[in-house]
Amino acid sequence: FVFNGRAEGNLSAATQDRIRKAAEQLDYRPNAVARGLRRRRTAVIGLVTDHIASSPFAGALLRGAMETAWNEEHLVLTVDSTGDPAKEEAAVAELLDRRVDGIIYAAMSLHRTRLPQGLDRTFTVLANCLPENGSRAAVIPAERAGGRAAARLLIDAGHRRIALVGGMGDIASSERLRGLRDAARGAGLELRKDWIVRSGGEISAGYDGALKVLDGVASQERP
Repeated sequence: FVFNGRAEGNLSAATQDRIRKAAEQLDYRPNAVARGLRRRRTAVIGLVTDHIASSPFAGALLRGAMETAWNEEHLVLTVDSTGDPAKEEAAVAELLDRRVDGIIYAAMSLHRTRLPQGLDRTFTVLANCLPENGSRAAVIPAERAGGRAAARLLIDAGHRRIALVGGMGDIASSERLRGLRDAARGAGLELRKDWIVRSGGEISAGYDGALKVLDGVASQERP
């Protein structure tokens, strides 16, 4: 009763105090597994990732999940699938067998993805990705707001000729472009189509894209 919150009304305060002192002296700890079976909750959250755990860029996501769970007296059990769909499905099945209270499915890059089977059997939240089909609760970066903020910084500094060099085929880049257009529209600016240049994510690709924007444009007319 004392360790499962049911002592009130069943045991006196003095008895509860003696039990706690005895437990402390004996270094007794309640069985978390047994308590989970009784409450039908394990206080464990599963986190399945593609390449995040092996990436130096994703520490903040993992740290945020773990810290939030810890503050709510939960633990996070993490599995990195290294992008292997079969491993992802096996990981989800294993987490479900362990009766986790829910699963976070996280991706290294923002994209639409085919979700592994089994996620519909528990409460699931997507992090940095969207489902290929249907809808799911998801937490994704505010890419459009980021693009808008970057453009506003240039506009507020007095710049009127703005170009964008970046990948345009992915969700993040498309949302950033929408943010740029929002800011330009709000400032009454017109974006030149030939100054919106699609490039890869490598430094060399960005360099080539910038040269494409500047090529043949007089210095006083450049962005």
